[in-house]
Amino acid sequence: MRHSQTTEDKVLSAVRDFASSIISGSKVVADMSALITATSEIPPTHFAYWERLIRSEFYRMLREANQPNWTFDANSSYELLTWLDLSSWDGYRRERVLRTLSGAAPNTFFFSLAIRRLNDWVPQVRIAAREKLPEIAAATNPDYVVEAVCITLANWSSWGRIEELEKQALLQIISRDEIAEALKSKIISSASGPMASLFSQLGRTTILDSDLAEIAQCAVQPSVRAKAYRSLFEGRIAWIDGRKWQWTDIRYCEGRVNAVVSERKFNVQIPFLELLKGAAIDRSSVVRRVSAELLIKELETLGDGARGFAEKFAADKSNPVSERGRFALRMLDKAERANFPDTYND
Repeated sequence: MRHSQTTEDKVLSAVRDFASSIISGSKVVADMSALITATSEIPPTHFAYWERLIRSEFYRMLREANQPNWTFDANSSYELLTWLDLSSWDGYRRERVLRTLSGAAPNTFFFSLAIRRLNDWVPQVRIAAREKLPEIAAATNPDYVVEAVCITLANWSSWGRIEELEKQALLQIISRDEIAEALKSKIISSASGPMASLFSQLGRTTILDSDLAEIAQCAVQPSVRAKAYRSLFEGRIAWIDGRKWQWTDIRYCEGRVNAVVSERKFNVQIPFLELLKGAAIDRSSVVRRVSAELLIKELETLGDGARGFAEKFAADKSNPVSERGRFALRMLDKAERANFPDTYND
């Protein structure tokens, strides 16, 4: 795994300076400004790597300074807790910092550290996280919250310790009006990133239900438009809820990890034919293919209008779309022969 050496050097230098300010025993609260600036440049991918890197360097500095209590001064029993302690190896310390820190998270990185405690290996830390996160999120810059939520939702299906109560705590944050609106805008406007996966995960809540048509028409990424159209066609949203091991041959200890899929149904207010027309003229073949698939499913209910769509899809320049169009035409021809056998016999 390769990371920007410049960013890594900046982060490590800021961590050392912050640790040194604690080691000095000054009565002044340690200045995190350089650390905040450095961690704000950390890319959203490989978050676990950055957390390990920062934790190792921070606690190495403290350990080598031989200050196990990390206090403001030698005569004080007050223990200094910082945002970096959210990644401490000590579960008691992680719990204490969650319950002690108040106010806003200083940037996306530190709010992400707090969110990751929802999957902590210590149950008491998970409890503290789900109780304190809504309070921290309410005080934090919504942009930081949205970025951290996007990072989390892209990965939390692989989290093995998070439970339903912890998930509900995060969904409570997502359901706030300003956060929901920012997430919708990000899904629509982002040209890169796992927006289709994010859209699916947000389907756990109702926050996007009234915006599905806008997302289907306006989202920059074709995969997002395709998922939105499919959800509207089918009246349901599906998402990956986790992973489960399945044995394929227990004699040889062979098996695989399968995705656990959940779904939520909702009432669609847009007529099927209107959806079909919109998806059929989409600029991406990924979306047109969804339209062609749903045409095949609904051939019997569309009546005479089905042939026009089938012919349009059959002439599509995309092979997956044209294949479905030709299949629909064959199905229509077969139905006509069954209904009017004498015409074809002549």
